[in-house]
Amino acid sequence: MARKQARRRKESPKITLPKISLGQVLTPLAAVAVIALTYHVSTRMLDRDIASIQINGPFQRVTPLQIEEVLAAELDAGFFGADLGSMQRRVQALPWIDQAAVARRWPDRLSITVTEQVPAAVWGERGLLNVRGELFVENAQHLPAELPRLSGPDASSADVARRYLHVRDQLVPLGLDLRHVQLDARGAWDMTLANGVEVRLGRRNVDSRTDLFIAVVADVITGQAGDINYVDMRYSNGFTIGWKDGANAPDESSEDAEREMLAATGAL
Repeated sequence: MARKQARRRKESPKITLPKISLGQVLTPLAAVAVIALTYHVSTRMLDRDIASIQINGPFQRVTPLQIEEVLAAELDAGFFGADLGSMQRRVQALPWIDQAAVARRWPDRLSITVTEQVPAAVWGERGLLNVRGELFVENAQHLPAELPRLSGPDASSADVARRYLHVRDQLVPLGLDLRHVQLDARGAWDMTLANGVEVRLGRRNVDSRTDLFIAVVADVITGQAGDINYVDMRYSNGFTIGWKDGANAPDESSEDAEREMLAATGAL
């Protein structure tokens, strides 16, 4: 038995590893090192001071001098040593700058292209929103009178801006314009048109109430806006219109009773 096991051990195949000389390992490493050193030396030899900066963009709120000032600390690194990513972040951090692109222009020039923010709406008391609904100025010194006014809880600017744009785009073909959209702390929505008519949407079924307003009520407002004070969409199966100076107004006592009932059932 022992002889058979010994014979099997003798007959089992041997695994041999290829022999790798030290030179085969060191040669590729040396080649990589030479390439890296050559690149480093060449870069140092070709590097030079930045001679000029070309700044492009429509400047209304920001000046080229402001951009040069925020980049001054980066220019000493030289043409190749300058950190373009850091430069881009510094420029974009300026108020009213939306986007910035920084590029090298051989042999010793930097090209900077900027895009300014476009204010699309006033947020709260003094804030400004861009076309994406982002708050980019919290305390503006000048508020363009033509901008719509949006308001709501902190961090809700994007949601309020989306609803404003959605409703406005559907009202414009009807000859109406939206000037104010408000979301209160309870989650209730309220809108005001350019003609002064207030539209109360409430907290529930806001999308369906908005659709009903656009499909049905907007036409009524178009023809009688001068007589309408508000439109209340906070009803489960309809709406009410509040008329100015009591014109065509419903009986006050019945309206109050109906509102109490709706408040009790949670419809308001």
